[in-house]
Amino acid sequence: MAAANHSPSSPYSCAKDSGPVIPTTSLVTFLERVQETAFQTYERSKFDHKDFIDLLLKFDLSTTVKAFDEISKTENGSVSTKDFEEFIGKWFKSAGEDLVYVEPMDFETEPYGFLPKVENPEVRAWALEVHGLWKKLSREVSSSVHDHPELHTLLPLPVPGMIPGSRFREVYYWDSYWVIRGLLASKMHETAKAIVTNLISLLDTYGYVLNGARAYYTNRSQPPLLSAMVYEIYNRTGDVDLVKKALPALLKEYQFWNSEIHTMIIHDAENCNHSLNRYYAMWNKPRPEASAIKQKFYRELASTAESGWDFSTRWMRNPSEFTSLSTTTILPVDLNAFMLRMELDIAFFAKIVGDDAIAEDFLTASHTRKKAFNSVFWNENMGQWVDYWLNYGAEPKEPQTWEAQNQNQNVFASNFVPLWIDLFNSDTPLVEKVTRSLQSSGLLCAAGIATSLTNSGHQCRDFPNGWAPIQHMIVEGLWRSASTEARKVARDIAERWIRANYVAYKKTGTMHEKYNVEKCGEYGAGGIYRPQTGFGWSNGVVLTFLEEFGWPKDQNIDCN
Repeated sequence: MAAANHSPSSPYSCAKDSGPVIPTTSLVTFLERVQETAFQTYERSKFDHKDFIDLLLKFDLSTTVKAFDEISKTENGSVSTKDFEEFIGKWFKSAGEDLVYVEPMDFETEPYGFLPKVENPEVRAWALEVHGLWKKLSREVSSSVHDHPELHTLLPLPVPGMIPGSRFREVYYWDSYWVIRGLLASKMHETAKAIVTNLISLLDTYGYVLNGARAYYTNRSQPPLLSAMVYEIYNRTGDVDLVKKALPALLKEYQFWNSEIHTMIIHDAENCNHSLNRYYAMWNKPRPEASAIKQKFYRELASTAESGWDFSTRWMRNPSEFTSLSTTTILPVDLNAFMLRMELDIAFFAKIVGDDAIAEDFLTASHTRKKAFNSVFWNENMGQWVDYWLNYGAEPKEPQTWEAQNQNQNVFASNFVPLWIDLFNSDTPLVEKVTRSLQSSGLLCAAGIATSLTNSGHQCRDFPNGWAPIQHMIVEGLWRSASTEARKVARDIAERWIRANYVAYKKTGTMHEKYNVEKCGEYGAGGIYRPQTGFGWSNGVVLTFLEEFGWPKDQNIDCN
């Protein structure tokens, strides 16, 4: 299924990249060399680039580098599989050995009050198995990382947390929001707070929450959902101390996302200027965790990773050309929805701690941003909010005049994410218009909401893949509205997603990172790595949906 090719009119050119770069560590630089050798040594199908960039040293770096340089090489400079594997075994510990299993402090096999609306015994038994996966995903950083950080790409964190699963062996930023939602459904409030503690630690150390807790992720963040995590925990626990602890960190994060590299000014038809946000990684070299990808637009690659949507035709000026990635020249509707959510959350938290001045400032900022949504992102004919393409090469300080042709009118699930924000889902006529648009968009499928309408084959964030975060934000936005029709659609989508997860689990014995929304019970495919299992955000969204919607005793759970 392919959408009509609509690309904004701005020409794509290879302008000089003069943006900031965060230097990498000597260890990461060396592991890139090891990774490249592995790529040349192994068959592509047996190679996962992340396995090598996550290795930990047994000995000091200089001695290991010397041994690596002394490996025997053939005339064409390659290394035999035998020699390479002997080197790896002698000088490294396996990826993941610097994370230690730890039982969550507040895990109970069946918590009191767990999913009271789930009446079907079959579904309840499965939900308890998903709940039990928190034990399998719980990790803490080993003492070696704290004592000898120079031997690890893994970063030290103060308390235990949750990993997504499979190859994702470290804490990730935006995944953590849905992990926390699931933990709250599992009554694991202390574990949820611990995740926030770790993310604040990263923010305090680097000035922003990293994409993930690895040395090679220091050049970028991820969708800013820390305030939403704090809000959800406070909403369940009333923990004012958590709010007091988080507020200074959130103000720092807000400043980071409103720094010059992440903001652009749009001058609208009513003579108003709107400061809006974009993704912009502080990197212009091959991504260390994926240096086997040979592309020249490295900042665009890293910025796409910062978006959490790596990779999708959403970021391409030419959907058939991967090299046309242009993420830094896009004002994403969902990023700006997350910024609006942050403004509302900070205003709420400031009220709690008694700082009325901050509360007023951020409430004003939220209303200003809402106006920008109406002027820049809203497309009345589509009944959706859409991404806005910047004129390529423009400077952040120079306002750009809004042009209708620069709205990306291709349909993506992100076009409906603003529904998640209460300033929008409280407007019933607006919700009903957007709901009708969603129903006719082509995104609603047998097993959930597709991410896009473009089946690009090699892109893991495109059709027919569906992702738990997208399902959750759109469903929750519809469900929070006062529209009967929107709430009906929300329940229907949630039930489709629950069925898809259940049937896939029964067939494979695991939860998956993504699902094929065309075929109930099939997991997703595509991208630069094999589909992953575990899986943090999928577990979290299923438990959240079951908590909210339940499952009647006599309702069938299998695919229809």
